[in-house]
Amino acid sequence: MKSRNLNSRRLFLKTSSIAGIGLGIFGNSLGFSSDEINDPKEKKVGIIGLDTSHSIAFTKVLNGHKDSKDYLGYHVVAAYPYGSRDIKSSMDRIPGYTEEIKKMGIEIVSSIAELMDRVDVVLLETNDGKLHLEQAMEVFKAGKRMFIDKPMTASLKDAIAIFEAAEKFKIPVFSSSSLRYITGIDKIDKKTVVGASAFSPAELEPTHPDLFWYGIHGVETLFTVMGTGCESVVRVSTKDTDVVVGTWKDGRIGTFRGTRSGKHDYGGMAFTESGNIVLGPYAGYEPLLVEIVKYFETGIVPVQPEETLEILAFMEAADESKRLGGRSVKLEEIVKMDRG
Repeated sequence: MKSRNLNSRRLFLKTSSIAGIGLGIFGNSLGFSSDEINDPKEKKVGIIGLDTSHSIAFTKVLNGHKDSKDYLGYHVVAAYPYGSRDIKSSMDRIPGYTEEIKKMGIEIVSSIAELMDRVDVVLLETNDGKLHLEQAMEVFKAGKRMFIDKPMTASLKDAIAIFEAAEKFKIPVFSSSSLRYITGIDKIDKKTVVGASAFSPAELEPTHPDLFWYGIHGVETLFTVMGTGCESVVRVSTKDTDVVVGTWKDGRIGTFRGTRSGKHDYGGMAFTESGNIVLGPYAGYEPLLVEIVKYFETGIVPVQPEETLEILAFMEAADESKRLGGRSVKLEEIVKMDRG
């Protein structure tokens, strides 16, 4: 078995090598001139999972802006409804969302294999992260590019397996919360960041590690500001609130506050050498969809595998810290537990 030491270049460069590192084209820095946009031929998007409102929202944006240069002609043509199998709140949404998306003229198919015959690229939207590895493998085998919505998986182990499959099939893949593009992020010179704090709702779902289900939003915001390099976390947890303090290898501190009471909101603060920058309000789905479309078009991911894996390790370490009564937990320990 190959080494998966979190602090080693071998783990993350292995998964990152498929992602266009070294090309100098990442995230919002990737732009298109009118000459670079392909002919406006059909660019067919398929959805896996009609158990989340994201499927409906993404379809409305893409299909409503089919002729916009921002979305390069990508639009949803077909969907496979299933979808969570053991999360009742998600399963109960499937009939209603299926009818809603059918009214938008989207074809409903009976299997992922059938979906692959009808589309060029895929939005894997299934709310249940436990199913993502299984479903992603079908997409990889069909040779399609794919965005995986949050949570990428319900475990670090499954996420590593997805990135290994992406390398095997030579199909780069990425996952992100839309909170990566929260208002204020674009004002930050990340080289000057000395610390950050982020907050989001953190409702719990018994089938998933605590922060994977909804806390991922605020954690994604935190890592977007801080970047990789977190070594250890400490978690304080009560019925209504979680506070996770991460220590980065260069001594910087990043904190996440997850709430289950009070106002349902997202935001934070980036602390920089020249001043503090407020993060928020939420900017909607459009900034993420623009980045997804750029990835569909180029194969270049805006979020590197190393960062996504560290986000998942951070959240698993937070669970372990909670189990140990708030003890500091190294992310490297989590990777070793995952291997064992």
